[in-house]
Formats: sequence, C-alpha cells, structure tokens
Amino acid sequence: MRPLKIGLSGINAVDNPGPGIGVARSLKEDPDLQVQVVGLAYDAMEPGLFMDWVVDKSFIMPYPSGGGDAFLERLLYIQQHYGLDCVIPNLDAELPHYIKWARTLADRSIQTFLPSMEQFRLRGKDRLVEIADRIELALPETRAVTNLEGLVQAIDDLELPVMVKGSYYKAHRCHTLPEALTRYHELVAEWGYPVIVQEVVSGDELNVVGLGDGAGHHLGLVGIKKLSVTAQGKIWTGVTVRNEAVLEAADRFVRAYQWRGPFEFECMVQGDRVNLIEVNPRFPAWSYFATGVGVNLPARLVRHLFGMPLPALPEYEAGKLFIRYTYELVTDMASFQKAITRGEVP
Repeated sequence: MRPLKIGLSGINAVDNPGPGIGVARSLKEDPDLQVQVVGLAYDAMEPGLFMDWVVDKSFIMPYPSGGGDAFLERLLYIQQHYGLDCVIPNLDAELPHYIKWARTLADRSIQTFLPSMEQFRLRGKDRLVEIADRIELALPETRAVTNLEGLVQAIDDLELPVMVKGSYYKAHRCHTLPEALTRYHELVAEWGYPVIVQEVVSGDELNVVGLGDGAGHHLGLVGIKKLSVTAQGKIWTGVTVRNEAVLEAADRFVRAYQWRGPFEFECMVQGDRVNLIEVNPRFPAWSYFATGVGVNLPARLVRHLFGMPLPALPEYEAGKLFIRYTYELVTDMASFQKAITRGEVP
C-alpha cells in the first residue's frame, strides 16, 4: 500500500503555535501508518515549512477569505502535482471552507472528517449557553456585544474584571474599562463581531481533547490541567488528569450533538461546579500530549476515516507532565526562497 498523503494546516509552530506540527508528529509515530505529511501554510515564515523530518512537502495556501474558490483550486493543484488523500484542517478560520467543499473534495478523492456547518456554528462563543444547558453544565455569565454601548453595558452588568474574547481566537482578562476598550477594538479588527464579554470565574482550568465518530460515540478522550500558560494563553506546562465530571461532560457533548471530528472542550472547575468556557472544533495546539500518553487521536482519525483496523481505546495515566520548549532550526536560505517564489518547499 502506498503512503497516504495527508494535508495539515496550522504548521505555524511559533510562540502562539498552531496544532499542525503536533498532529504531524502523531501521524508519523503510528508504526503501522504509512503517511507523508503535506504542510499547508499561509505564510513563508511558518516554521513547519522547514521541519522536513516531520513535514515531507509543503505548499503556500491562499488565505481563507472570500468565497474560497482559490482555496479549492490550490488543493486540487496539490493533488494533481503531488498527491493528496486527506486533509486535516487545524484552524477555525479555514474550517467553513473545508466544510463547504467537503463533498467536492470527496468527489476528487480528497477525504475530510469534519463537523457539519451547524455543528461548527455551535462552537461560537455566543452559542455556549445552548450547549451548557443541553449537557447540564454551568456557564459563566456571558454577553455577546457588537458595539461600544453593548460593551460598556456588559461590563456594568458583570463587573470588572471581565474576560474579553474574540469570536474565533484570543481571550484577555481586563481589569479596567480602558483596557477592555482597547482589547475590544483589537479583537474586532482581527476577528470581527461579536466580541464576547464574560464573567471571570476561578478554579482549575481543565481541558479535554477528543474525537467524535459522527454517530454519538467518541474515539478517545484525554483530560489535562493547565499548570502554566504563555502571555497568549497557550499551555506551557500541564498534567494529565482524570476528572470524571469533565470527561463525562465531553462524552455527553459528543452524544448530544453527534459530533464528527476532533474537538477541544475547555472548562473551569471549582469543587463540584464545572463551568464550560469554550468548545473548539479542531485539534488543540497541545494535542500531541494525548499521543505522548498513549492516545493517538490523529492516527485514530485517519484509521477510522479510511476503514483501517482501529485498536482498542487505551487508557491513559493521570499525572503525566507536559512541558513545551523552544527549538532553533538552521536551514538553507534556498528553502525560504522556494517558499517565496514557487509557493512550495522543497
């Protein structure tokens, strides 16, 4: 059997890392999967372009804006000139295009394993109250605002400090009104409306990475506790935990919505109270942590998608430590020039 050529986005392994490199490492580490990783980058400076021990071939993609026709054309070009059996998109902003074109891609033998558009819309931070009610979780007081008056009113209602969040990414804890106004304008400029204003809740930040099969069952769940984060809010150190309330809530989410594909479930836990904070419709940047403790979710996705034997779901141990670190790569300038001039590496 020839190697599967699997496209991965989010290979921007920088201070605010994407999930792509962790997913690539996971696929490469399954000893029974023959995989060639195709990096799908949006910028010639994304480090994954040059990490040739984990990414076999890379292409520059058009930004996922507009109707996405150029986006589709680029994927078909890659398939024709290099080969492409499957794409695992790892960035929220591009997912609507992949969902829209999923049938067209499948007709061209490019497989995806994605939520529906309705499922994707659920991940909007303004829809969390609906999810929390359905799966019986608490939710911090939340307001979705689309103008300055709404922002000020939300802050008056919730009282400082508050969390100010973008519709796709980024969350800032704001202690003053001027700080909240600044973050509001930044988030609108980057991600548009609505901006989410949320009550600050205390407790342990527990996250779950999971994979739904689209029929109400999960293909694996791993829970972690964040021990330290970067200024961008990305996990730097963490530890595996087996908080049954959070794991059961993630399972209820999969069953209630028949979720298809990877997801991240973010909660704040204080005693017996579990507050739902976010649901992300993709692998998180820390997803290699799950692989490192024995639950290789990217490999399980590929096996399920292509009808390959799926090993029994392994248990993971609590108390395993995750530590992120930086790494310096020295390569030839010619690779960068190829990325600029040809839109592909090597």
